[in-house]
Amino acid sequence: MTPTTTTTAGGVQVVRPTVASHVHDYWGRVRGGDLGSLPAVLGLILLCLIFGIARPTFFSAVNFANLFSQSAAVIFIAMGLVLVLLLGEIDLSAGFASGVCGAVMAILLTDHGWDWFTAIPLALATGLVIGFGLGFLVAKLGIPSFVVTLAGFLAFQGILLVLLSGGKNVSIRDTFVLAVANNNMSAALSWGLAVVAVTAYGVVQFMRIRGRAARGLVTEPIGIVLGRIVGLAVLLFAAVAVLTQERSINPLIISVKGVPIVAPMIAVALVVWTFVLGRTTYGRHIYAVGGNTEAARRAGIPVDRIRISVFVIGSFMAAIGGIVAASRANSVDPNSGGSNVLLYAVGAAVIGGTSLFGGKGRIMDAVIGGAVIAVIDNGMGLMGFSAGQKFIFTGLILLAAASVDALSRRRAAATGNR
Repeated sequence: MTPTTTTTAGGVQVVRPTVASHVHDYWGRVRGGDLGSLPAVLGLILLCLIFGIARPTFFSAVNFANLFSQSAAVIFIAMGLVLVLLLGEIDLSAGFASGVCGAVMAILLTDHGWDWFTAIPLALATGLVIGFGLGFLVAKLGIPSFVVTLAGFLAFQGILLVLLSGGKNVSIRDTFVLAVANNNMSAALSWGLAVVAVTAYGVVQFMRIRGRAARGLVTEPIGIVLGRIVGLAVLLFAAVAVLTQERSINPLIISVKGVPIVAPMIAVALVVWTFVLGRTTYGRHIYAVGGNTEAARRAGIPVDRIRISVFVIGSFMAAIGGIVAASRANSVDPNSGGSNVLLYAVGAAVIGGTSLFGGKGRIMDAVIGGAVIAVIDNGMGLMGFSAGQKFIFTGLILLAAASVDALSRRRAAATGNR
């Protein structure tokens, strides 16, 4: 048993592990197969060092900002796929579903003259309808998700061609939509949001300790909590310091600096879905169904509704990804959501640490995995590698992540840590 210290708080006995015992317990979980996002984080650091040494421009403010716009759409789609994968299901239609939703928005904006505040909600509603249809077929008719979403992959590609009249390109001129993936916040707002984010995170962490202590539950060591807060502050402030540098070639004509708008959008989605999965009954039900469907059903959990809901959320997040992708490209075309979008989104979730077998994963996995894929694509591009070479390397990284997942599950089963 790991060493702990005991104190009293308001007459309630509280068990407080020491920093050393907390680290020891974490290392024990890692050795037992509970790796989480550790391989992805280490891989991301290693890749950044390799590309940064090979091409110093990799660490420039311009390139750092580009990484956000390059990865944003994939990260949003991957967030939705994390919830689907938690049930041990798959959604192969997410890429073209995002393209259909982006096309709906673009057509309403350009061809019908709608405003963004009506076109965007309808595009998001389209995603909800798509998700409900997929989830209903999987949960109520019992059709494997692989088959249903593969059919969706083909059907949505056809719908996209129909919407775009066989192959036309629809340009987007709405300034609000274009700003989503292409504009930046002011330097003052960038710093202000960073300070608010660190402060809010710190308050939440200490409130959590206080709440657990009041109920007599084991709390994390203060040193560990302070380390997280300081780590987040260093990471955010360093990123803001880089992004608030002038990135324009000719700043006298136009100034380009500040955190890209998509960055706080990703942060908000991360906070919301992390709270849903970690702090709500619904989130616990998702993990329960993904861990053991039959046991969850016998416990009274509405398994079918959970299955439908994750596909609805998955397609909703795909719709957001489609809107962001359309904003970045300033248009939609028949290939929107196609090519490598789905592969990168699934890869981001798996590389980040979400298990393909269900029951294990976090929304943060999508962000970390999306960052890994963006760094690979960006860094290898700067080094002059061809598209084929980038696909091969990304595929090997995905295979490695899936192998780590399988081996860690085997290790966890052998050590009784499942």
